[in-house]
Amino acid sequence: MADSAFFTPLSHEGILAVRGSDAGKFLQGQLTCNLNYLDLEHASLGARCMVKGRMQSSFRILPQGNGYLLAMASELLETQLADLKKYAVFSKATLTDESAAWVRFGLQQADAALDALALQVPEEAGATVRREELIAVRVSAGRVELWAPAEQAADIRETLAQHLDQGSLEQWLLGQVRAGIGQVMGPTRELFIPQMINLQAVGGVSFKKGCYTGQEIVARMQYLGKLKRRQYRLALPGEQPPPPGAEIFSPTHGSSVGEVVIAARNGAGCELLAVLSADAVEDDNLHLGSLEGPRLTLLELPYELDRDREIQR
Repeated sequence: MADSAFFTPLSHEGILAVRGSDAGKFLQGQLTCNLNYLDLEHASLGARCMVKGRMQSSFRILPQGNGYLLAMASELLETQLADLKKYAVFSKATLTDESAAWVRFGLQQADAALDALALQVPEEAGATVRREELIAVRVSAGRVELWAPAEQAADIRETLAQHLDQGSLEQWLLGQVRAGIGQVMGPTRELFIPQMINLQAVGGVSFKKGCYTGQEIVARMQYLGKLKRRQYRLALPGEQPPPPGAEIFSPTHGSSVGEVVIAARNGAGCELLAVLSADAVEDDNLHLGSLEGPRLTLLELPYELDRDREIQR
């Protein structure tokens, strides 16, 4: 499953569009990522925080037409759209739900299919290639998101099916877990600051861009604070994937020590990303759902946290 070639519709996310002459200026003051780094060849991860630094949403953002598209968990879109509109009143920026206007596919090990679409995507995460109205974004090693206007959905699916088996959304999410890319879902809204899901390690936080909502807390944590809770990858044999927000307990500490971020089956069990207290991880005595719940095993992430490198972005 880890190295299989497949495509799958990304049905779990919607698209928030911000368009207009002030779209970039408006979003620059709202998001953790630096829009000055985005262009037709580069997309980014990012988040929107409340004043206290807790994330209300996380997303992948790319420029398109006269603005930007943000792909985020569908259950967050309505709330984020309504909230952002309140702040955009005095900007020349229009915010809409464009979920129905776009179709997105996740492609894994899909070079032949991408070649058939004349899309050769560089290996760097965030690298973006466009042909006519198609957009292909490298999200991690061997994995690409393909964005297309909804009216092209049937033709794109037919082309992909000529080169790839159709997989499941869970297979795609397993790749996301293994890439160590956390994501805010409905149950975890306003639960984590960006560094708790390692967003700064995967290019989703800029420490050079200046002010945005929640920036003071996020920057202080990076420069002055000691992060006591962060994201880890774990395995859970023989279990159904736990939902986002499910608690993880430590009998050593006698209490809850963290929450699930995302999870997916891997065939023999499941793998997940979870935000955990560092001291509980050191004890290596972690259980899902209760002090007596099934035991979790720590796995490696594909990157290392490097404060000096991260603050250069």
